Amino acid sequence: MKKIINLTLLAIALMAVACHKEATLTKLPPVAFTATVSSSASQVILTAATDDTPDVLTLKWGAVTYPVKAHVTYTVQADIPADTVGSSAWSNAKSILAGSDVLTKTFKGSDLNALAISVGITGNDTAKMVFRIQAYQDRNAFSKAVTVTVSPYVTILPPSDGYPVLYLPGFYQGWSPGTAGTVAAPTAGVYNTPGVYEGYVNMPASTDGSAYHFKFTSAPDWNHINYGNGGAGILTTDGTAGDLVLPGPGIYELWANPTTLTWGAAPITWSIIGDATPGGWTGDTQMAYNAAKGVWTVTANMIKNGSFKFRANNDWKIDFGIVTATGKIYYADNPAFGGNKQGLDNLTVPSDGNYTLTLDLHDPNNYHYTAHKN
Repeated sequence: MKKIINLTLLAIALMAVACHKEATLTKLPPVAFTATVSSSASQVILTAATDDTPDVLTLKWGAVTYPVKAHVTYTVQADIPADTVGSSAWSNAKSILAGSDVLTKTFKGSDLNALAISVGITGNDTAKMVFRIQAYQDRNAFSKAVTVTVSPYVTILPPSDGYPVLYLPGFYQGWSPGTAGTVAAPTAGVYNTPGVYEGYVNMPASTDGSAYHFKFTSAPDWNHINYGNGGAGILTTDGTAGDLVLPGPGIYELWANPTTLTWGAAPITWSIIGDATPGGWTGDTQMAYNAAKGVWTVTANMIKNGSFKFRANNDWKIDFGIVTATGKIYYADNPAFGGNKQGLDNLTVPSDGNYTLTLDLHDPNNYHYTAHKN
């Protein structure tokens, strides 16, 4: 009997040891997106004529192998190169679903145009876009990026779709009213002086004697009213009159009044100032002009519990505020429009941090800014 009891106890002990044996740790094998992404074009120039083109750009890639044989979902991610580096790389990317087990994505002209503008490429500009592919089954795998140069376009709105505009053809852009920049006249109630057309032009440096010549035109052609030189600060509607002339290269604010037949120009630089900025309210932080995109930018450490403004030429004669209800920026002060506009708030950032601020004044119907936290 004792022998039987001992054997029973031994069996129980062995069972207890077996029950406490550690389980084998299961590790997921690594998954890598090793396939190369190919692009059907290295550069795509988009126009209104390409809107309905079904295949302006096609991306192709190889399949990603996961441990489990099941469907893999592929998504195209698109961004600009500057947003694909650093701690927040690709966080601003736009995602376009390709599909389950789909190894290609073709873009229609209008879709690629909208995508390029949405990632931050200025309309009628040329810049690089980067694309990568995201594969997903039980986890993500990402391809290496492929770069494509893209030229999206925007249509210059006719006067009925915004503030009335005058066009700025000149030597600097080939004397082509249809592709020229514009000055716009905010409607009554926006500023103290309605009917004044205002905007910006970039005159690149040139050795040609006619480089800084231009005119105002009332339409995107030469078949309507052309405003030329009627004397110092004076316009004339005589189509044979001489050109208006700026003193040299640089960024200029232009204004014109077709009613009084007067015009003016002033060289412009922009900065930020305020207790949200590095210089406080006593020191301007200068912005740099990006000629390719037609915007002003600055990267600076900003403070949430403060505010700031954009101001021109380190002076309070021209500066921007914001109408909170709409989010657009308007001049708080500008002599061209009769001085001060009431009811404008200062600008702010949502949290402390390092920001890239962009002031976009290339379209006088849509002055705006962005604050991108780096």
